[in-house]
Amino acid sequence: MLSRHRSFHWLDAVLLALLFGAAGFVAYRITVHLNYTWNWSVLPQFLFRYDRETDRWVANYLIQGLLTTVRLTLWGSVLALILGLCMALARTSRSLYWRLVARTYIELMRNLPPLVIVFLFYFFLADQLMPLLHLDTLATRVSPFWKQWLPLVLAPPEQLSAFCSALLTLAVFESAYVAEILRAGIESIGRPQRDAATALGLTHSQSLRHIILPQAVRRVLPPLAGQGISLIKDSAIVSVISIQELTYQGTQLMASTYLTIEVWLTIAALYFLLTFPCSLAVDRLDRRLNRKR
Repeated sequence: MLSRHRSFHWLDAVLLALLFGAAGFVAYRITVHLNYTWNWSVLPQFLFRYDRETDRWVANYLIQGLLTTVRLTLWGSVLALILGLCMALARTSRSLYWRLVARTYIELMRNLPPLVIVFLFYFFLADQLMPLLHLDTLATRVSPFWKQWLPLVLAPPEQLSAFCSALLTLAVFESAYVAEILRAGIESIGRPQRDAATALGLTHSQSLRHIILPQAVRRVLPPLAGQGISLIKDSAIVSVISIQELTYQGTQLMASTYLTIEVWLTIAALYFLLTFPCSLAVDRLDRRLNRKR
């Protein structure tokens, strides 16, 4: 394999000069012509605050919203992966009925605006489903040990029903994209391997579990991880139903302090701190898998 030598070309210098020039122009316009009074000194107190009762620093509004975003992303990714796998298996099933069901579900979720899906699930489906589960009652009856861990793992008891509604909404929306990624991975496995599994006497479910799915998941692992990163950003949409994640907390903080630019720049930086390391990890994983192939 021919090695690629990286060299600094004159065009790179021109592009860097244009980039720095544009950044300098934007900074000049902001500092000179923008009629805005900057006040960064008050923002750190909304990240962490000192609790005199416990004599330690605790998370404040923005960090609390960031942690809620992380919880939504982690649990939403798990649920979206499970539901997406079921839809992908139905999409590649031998049964016409299950293929039609999966196709209808995927096309509906992928061709409706996410905001419409959020309102539909929260005000219609989740509003009817969540009272049947009695989550608020269950949250008050758990042991003291789980009462201590419930806000860290999911949400405080008084917010559990709304949190689960938002979680279900994100999982349903994202699972349609996960299903298409997994379907592409399943269909990428060649016909000879399926025939070999049949020749060995394996059933359809056994060949899926032992031969098809392990290879398919390995092939689509980078795009699956990329979809997980998209879920971090898509979780901001549940702020419209008053879920206290990062974007919602930023909206409330901006309304109370009128520090519009400072608040949103801080929120953008927090989202970047979440997504950029994940992007680097996905890129490294993709290169590692390509080397193994």
